[in-house]
Amino acid sequence: MDTTPTHEYHEQMTDTTRDRIVNTSCPAHNCGGRCLLRVTVRDGRITRIDTDNRPGDEIADPQLRACARGRAYLRRQYHRDRLQQPLKRSGARGEDHFEPISWDEALDTVASQLQRVKDAHGNSALFVPYGTGGYGQLSGSGAARRLLNTFGGCLGIYNSYSWGATNIATPYVYGTRRTGNDRQDWLNSRYILMWGWNPAEMRDGTNSDFLLRAAHENGARVVNIDPRMSMSAVSLADEWIPIRPGTDTAMMSAMAYVIVTENLHDEDFIRRCCVGFDTSQMPPGYEGTTSESAAGESYRDYLLGTHDGVVKTPRWAEGISAVPAATIERIAREYATVKPAVLYQGYGMQRRAYGEQVVRAGAALAAITGNVGVPGGWASGLGSPSGPGPFWSLMPTGENPVGAEIPCFLWTEAVLHGKGMGAEHGVRFFDPAVGSAGGRPVDAPPIPPTGTTPQPGGPPARRLHNDIKLIYAVASNALINQHANINRTASILRDESKVEFVVVQDQFLTSSARFADIVLPVCTQFETWGLADGWKFGHEVLLMPKVVEPLAGTRSDYRICSELAERLGCGDVYTEGRDERGWVEWLLAEYRRRWLPQLPSLDEMLASNQGVYSVPVEKPGVAFADFRADPEGRPLDTPSGKIEIFSARLYEMNRPDEIPAVPKYIREWESPFGPEAKLHPLQALGHHSLHRVHSTHDNVDWLEEAFPQVVFINPLDARERGLADGDLARVFNDRGETILPCQVTDRIMPGVVDIPEGGWWTPDAIGVDLRGSINVLSSERWTPLAFGSAQHTIMVQVAKAYGGTVKIPGDPAEVTR
Repeated sequence: MDTTPTHEYHEQMTDTTRDRIVNTSCPAHNCGGRCLLRVTVRDGRITRIDTDNRPGDEIADPQLRACARGRAYLRRQYHRDRLQQPLKRSGARGEDHFEPISWDEALDTVASQLQRVKDAHGNSALFVPYGTGGYGQLSGSGAARRLLNTFGGCLGIYNSYSWGATNIATPYVYGTRRTGNDRQDWLNSRYILMWGWNPAEMRDGTNSDFLLRAAHENGARVVNIDPRMSMSAVSLADEWIPIRPGTDTAMMSAMAYVIVTENLHDEDFIRRCCVGFDTSQMPPGYEGTTSESAAGESYRDYLLGTHDGVVKTPRWAEGISAVPAATIERIAREYATVKPAVLYQGYGMQRRAYGEQVVRAGAALAAITGNVGVPGGWASGLGSPSGPGPFWSLMPTGENPVGAEIPCFLWTEAVLHGKGMGAEHGVRFFDPAVGSAGGRPVDAPPIPPTGTTPQPGGPPARRLHNDIKLIYAVASNALINQHANINRTASILRDESKVEFVVVQDQFLTSSARFADIVLPVCTQFETWGLADGWKFGHEVLLMPKVVEPLAGTRSDYRICSELAERLGCGDVYTEGRDERGWVEWLLAEYRRRWLPQLPSLDEMLASNQGVYSVPVEKPGVAFADFRADPEGRPLDTPSGKIEIFSARLYEMNRPDEIPAVPKYIREWESPFGPEAKLHPLQALGHHSLHRVHSTHDNVDWLEEAFPQVVFINPLDARERGLADGDLARVFNDRGETILPCQVTDRIMPGVVDIPEGGWWTPDAIGVDLRGSINVLSSERWTPLAFGSAQHTIMVQVAKAYGGTVKIPGDPAEVTR
């Protein structure tokens, strides 16, 4: 349906007598924020979308103003390609041949397949993959997970694609993931390192960019370290420092070397609050590990090269990171002396090989400079603040009777050889009566692997009983588009002897939906009831009232799952007698009971039409302030009770080359320094673009016009390949190839190319992607400790795309395209 504004449309907009304005939340995808939308409705149709205009304290309670993605949602709401009836596959899986069917036939088929696979293989063969296309309390994959748990359970998941390594590594240092001060405290900072952090585009909390700007205007110097000059670097920073991807830990280590050797570290804080800084303060039982094994070395010994003979000087780091040694020295001195200071890490740098190391290295810098537990400081790590929220799991999904879960990124491994997977693959087993490990509160300490190698005479190691045989993907394009190595994943899903049945629940025929056996069309969040929260920095509850009726032929995630539950004999257990509005009332009551006693009722929120209840931050919280003041009386939830620069738990894993006890730079398995660089010499990034929330909105024309899908390449690299601005370029490696226009720019450093992530995979007849879907190039390998996504570790080659024979720089052969 074409929604191009017409003269008649504008005439209608001038007559407001029939307009109804409803305040609601920006649909709950996964941008990292939650914003207020003012939706104008006329004759049952949304005609305009604006954003927050409430008065309030601009610092303590700033407006929740939407970005381009939220404001362009009208083009998605009434897009001509929205699905309006269920579809059944009519050709081979992945061939994009479907026929329309009725809702009864679709739901009967899905229910019968769920029952068949359960009877034939057991509940652990059922799987709901990671997906964030719908992230409200009542929408998205949680609705399907609740359904399968009432049906006897399914193979569970834990962790996330977004911050997998950060999620697991942070508690090894601090014993918690709540390591952040409230953002209003940034105004107390004098120096802010934005390290790979891009809140102007990916959000990371609504208003983070605004509050960072306020901190800058209040006197803080802001430095951006990133391979690309992002919108955040341009609009928020005093200085941009380009760095070679995957080498951040080398620069951090060299900064620590400067800080330590120039006696700029906070000796008192380290002695009182940390373990493992030097040989005099190793954890009990590790005091003697000073010369025998590099795995047991202190952090200072690592910096000085006591065991490996490599002193981590700025000159050493310059050769790795491409950041000049003088710049590293200057930044180290500034960060250590201009106090209080913030080192805020983005998440792209940990979605890489050995991504856990950069998380721990940033935390070590914060600790040795004493920037932990003070106003204006920042402990680094995950950075969730204390206090209520986020409320992602408040809608109950119920106990999972299967009692097993895998790292969400390893689902393709569980398809290929799930039967027999154990702790060495990251599988966690748990008592269903207690609940899943992955569902623990965000401030829980990490859970040690279970089912490890049994001791003689002890119980056998626990293993999974089944491969994944049925996938129920709700609001998830991670089956194909957002998962690594698309061509490999597509090959796995095409084989019907592996996954026997795939059902996809979505609003469009996405790249993943094209591999479904049944596709179920879903209404948008404007067309049902819901509730959202303030994301990571959660001080808001946002009401999502039903604004308009569902598009004909579509149903909500909750309604679909309810009707499946009825067919499976567990309808009453699933709904507990509530529809979507009833659950919103229940959830608001739970918020009041647990955290927010002043929260209005549903009727009160509807009457006021405010759309949001927010808690002003008058006195910003400071993480670890109590611990800093009294480390003995208020210990951390780590084995030592202190900040663990050296981790005995990691040391005992006995994998020092991949999981060292102190944070170390480890060369990536694909890098400019390895033999792979001979044929694929360029590193590839996939940044979060204002065009999309991951892959959501890729089909919105307004956003495509504003932020077109191109490969960004430095002029030096473009010149070597005969590329001019706007030329079609081939970007390829051994895993796949994509063709898209190039943009030649100095805003990406030499040796690096950047393809905004999320473009919908569109292969031609020979399998070459024509949309710039970066995951045709990424690897399915995972990080060693967290089993997290390492999708940003990519080496590629780029050449001009045209017919005939072309010579690829660095390749002795000629390639015909």
